[in-house]
Amino acid sequence: MRLTSFSDYTLRMLMFAASAEDRLFTIEETARAFGVSRTHLNKVANTLTRAGYLVAVRGRSGGLTLGRRPEDIRIGDVIRLTEPDFALVECFATGNHCTITSCCKLSGMLRDALSSFQNTLDSYTLADIALAPRDFLRDTSRA
Repeated sequence: MRLTSFSDYTLRMLMFAASAEDRLFTIEETARAFGVSRTHLNKVANTLTRAGYLVAVRGRSGGLTLGRRPEDIRIGDVIRLTEPDFALVECFATGNHCTITSCCKLSGMLRDALSSFQNTLDSYTLADIALAPRDFLRDTSRA
């Protein structure tokens, strides 16, 4: 299983937002910190704003800020928002044509594993993974 880059960027943007504390931050600033596309982060910011995780402040001195306290943002909820599905195998998805679905024992084991994965993510909040502002300074000597 692999999370999409959208989920990865979402978690990174939330971590960056938590490090900004009460200061407004910009998408451009975040893109520079991670060396990723501003276009991708615009999409991430829109999703996080619509879901209430970020608040957008318009205007010349605008930017973004957390819409909730870091302690109130569960990582599992964020991943469920950003991942398109958790169909680990064909029988988890709609349109299943697997011939052994009715007697297969693998699907139960994989459902348990997926449930454990989601429960683990639910046990962590943004506060648990927050970093200090200095942690986002890019080390260009490694580039």
